[in-house]
Amino acid sequence: MSIIIAGERSGVGKTTVTLTLLASLRRRDRLVQSFKVGPDYIDPMFHQHVTGRPCRNLDPVLTSETYVQQCFAHHSQVSEYALVEGVMGLFDGISSLVISHLSSANDKGQMTNDKGQITDFASTAHIARLLDLPVVLVIDCSRLSGSVAAIAHGYQSFDPRIKIAGVVLNRVGSDRHLSLLKDSLEPLQLTILGVLRRQDNITIPDRHLGLVPTAELPELNALIDRLADLGDTCFDWQNLLPLLKSQPLPHPPHPPHPPSSIRIAVARDRAFNFYYQDNLDLLQQLGAELVFWSPLEDADIPNNVQGMYFGGGFPEVFAQQLAENTSVRDAVKTAIIKGMPAIAECGGLMYLCEQIIDFEGKSWSMTGVLPTSAVMGGRLTLGYRRAVALQDNLLVKANTTVYGHEFHRSHLTLIPTQPLFETSRYDCDENMGCEGWGFPANVHASYVHLHWGESREIPEQFLKECRTYK
Repeated sequence: MSIIIAGERSGVGKTTVTLTLLASLRRRDRLVQSFKVGPDYIDPMFHQHVTGRPCRNLDPVLTSETYVQQCFAHHSQVSEYALVEGVMGLFDGISSLVISHLSSANDKGQMTNDKGQITDFASTAHIARLLDLPVVLVIDCSRLSGSVAAIAHGYQSFDPRIKIAGVVLNRVGSDRHLSLLKDSLEPLQLTILGVLRRQDNITIPDRHLGLVPTAELPELNALIDRLADLGDTCFDWQNLLPLLKSQPLPHPPHPPHPPSSIRIAVARDRAFNFYYQDNLDLLQQLGAELVFWSPLEDADIPNNVQGMYFGGGFPEVFAQQLAENTSVRDAVKTAIIKGMPAIAECGGLMYLCEQIIDFEGKSWSMTGVLPTSAVMGGRLTLGYRRAVALQDNLLVKANTTVYGHEFHRSHLTLIPTQPLFETSRYDCDENMGCEGWGFPANVHASYVHLHWGESREIPEQFLKECRTYK
């Protein structure tokens, strides 16, 4: 058993409620496994900071419905408690036209429109149905009182396959306000599992791509302590704990890693920290030794590595420091020119460019592997992508279709003459253009983030090339 923390819409405080629950459980020395619905990188960082365990993404677009079920079953079994944080509002998903990508489509009873499109695919509700988990609904009460009953009733009755285990009332203003909310909800016989008052001393800063990552928050531990204090008193633990309880195995499965034959340098610091833990696990399961290092702080790339992996992140925020580390920039470029395979996603792609031009228009030199510059701007590129490989490249063969996600506010000054992918929106046939650099041939540089959970051949191909380089 577990629960999903869902919101009636975005911005109601799902992440705050989730972190408050996790912080209070960890203060009790409970072993907790958390999950996050969707492709998000930053919320899982906060989960991991609190629990000490990597958060796992549950995303049927990037993987599949079957993978979501297997991932949850495997990782929830190795902990005492399990908790899933949802995405956006409970029923906010996408209209999926890519029926061939689904493990099964309409035979599972998903909500469809008159065109046969699944309208809430990849939503929190979809994950709740897949995993057969009850939902705890977070309601922002800051601007309502009696209307809370209409909201709760609507979510409770909208899809009878979704079990609403209870509600958490967030941003309650006073005892009088709480009394009005309770009186309104009483006819619904819906359990109030938590009450969070308006908090002035609990704020997680954000910027152009969401929350500021954990590595940049020196006061984060103090914030987590305040959340734990809040969690000790604001939740109905008598009713919550049985819902959160998982069924750990007597001897949790830990498949042994094969002997490491390849060393992969994985850039991980304040500038590069967007990685799916499942991707890193797969590399290790396939025999790679991961060597974490910092393009910001280190003087050179790690010794005796046969491949490099640059994830996404915020290189634009640290562009000056990256530019000033000339020894590392030169080392990265030299290694790639000599043929070392390198994956560079989004922020990693920007680092391989000639320059990053920041929001103020200042130019900062990067590695210069790619003959283009990344320019920051106000326009947000966001969404799932269906990407078809236009040529054989470092990771996939020509005509292979992969599913990924874009999330950035930069664009490139030059488009490659032989791009990696032709991309389109996942939920319709709208062409999003061609993108991605595969030149030199040992480079895979793209704005599209990939989760390899259902595409084991991708890390296998990467490591094959790394062994060839070795």
